[in-house]
Amino acid sequence: MKEMVKPGEEKCPFEFNFDASTFKPGDMISYRVTGSLSEMPFVGILLEVHADHVILAHDDGRRPPQGNPMRGTREDRPVVEEAEALR
Repeated sequence: MKEMVKPGEEKCPFEFNFDASTFKPGDMISYRVTGSLSEMPFVGILLEVHADHVILAHDDGRRPPQGNPMRGTREDRPVVEEAEALR
């Protein structure tokens, strides 16, 4: 997503945390989903941060987000399994 804005264009309206070492609950992140949705970027809110994974919810604009919590990898753009994202 950070590559989507070209010089001279408006700034992206989202402020993402792309540094997994500084993740904390409430951070807005960009996440990926495996399978048929793997080419699409998604916006999520971190609910929990653990040493080897995160729990996040899709950003639905509400605080706290009302979507199902999903387990994702702990990396700069977490990866969520498709089955988890679609439940």
